[in-house]
Amino acid sequence: MEDGSSSRVVEASSSSPSSSSILLHLIKETLGFTLYMHHQIPSILQHLELEFTALTSECISLEELIAKQKESRASSQRKNLGRLREVKHGIKQLEKLMNSVSSVISAVEMMVNEIPQVGGFLLVLGGSLVRPLHVYEVSFSHDGEFSQCPKDCTSLTNNGSAEALSRKVIRALISKDAGGDSFSGPAKLFVLIKAPCTFNLPLHFLPKREFRYSRKIQPFRLHIKFQTDNSKGFPETVDCSSNDMIW
Repeated sequence: MEDGSSSRVVEASSSSPSSSSILLHLIKETLGFTLYMHHQIPSILQHLELEFTALTSECISLEELIAKQKESRASSQRKNLGRLREVKHGIKQLEKLMNSVSSVISAVEMMVNEIPQVGGFLLVLGGSLVRPLHVYEVSFSHDGEFSQCPKDCTSLTNNGSAEALSRKVIRALISKDAGGDSFSGPAKLFVLIKAPCTFNLPLHFLPKREFRYSRKIQPFRLHIKFQTDNSKGFPETVDCSSNDMIW
C-alpha cells in the first residue's frame, strides 16, 4: 500500500498448515499482542482470560454460598457480600473485552468454514480505518485451503503448531519494535480478513473492495510461508493484489 513499510518473512513447517485452528489462534494471539504492546489492555490477553475465568467461577461459588448461609452470622454474610461485589466489578471490567475477542474469533471461524481461501488479515489500530495509528498486515502462502474448524476448535492453545507459529510471529513483531512508541491514548482495533470477492457474511464482515489508508502510515508487513514435512519447497506466494480478493 505504501513504500517504506517494514517487512518480515516467517517460515512455518507443519504437517497440517491449512488447519483453521492455526489461523484462529494466530489472529487471536496477534490481536492480543497488538492491544497489549500499544497499552490498550493492562496485561497479555491470555492472563486476562484466565483472570476472567477465575472471577466468573468465584462469582458462581459465592452466590451459591450466600444462598446457603441465610442463617449464618451477619459478619460472615457481610464479608461474602463484599467480596461478591468486588468480583462482579472485576467481571464487568473484563467482560466487554472478552466478549469482543470471542465475537471476532467466532466470526473468523464462520468465515473460514464458508470461504476457506483466506489470503491474510489486517490489524488496524486507531480512531478509524482511514486514519489509523498503526497497521499490521499478515499474508499467507500455502498449498491449499484452510480446513473447517473441528468441534473442539475452541481449545486453540492445545494445538502445538499454532503455538509455535504464534511465538514466531510475536518474536518477529518484537524484533521490529512493534508497539515501541509512547502511549497515544485509547484507540479502536479493526480486524480485516482477505477473502475472495464471492464471500458474503454481512452480519460479521463489511466488504471493502478498494481499502486504502493514509499514506503517512508505514505498515508492518509479515508474510507466513507454510511448508509441510513432505514438500520440497515453499509454495508460491499468495497474490495479495489480485482483483478477485477483497478486505
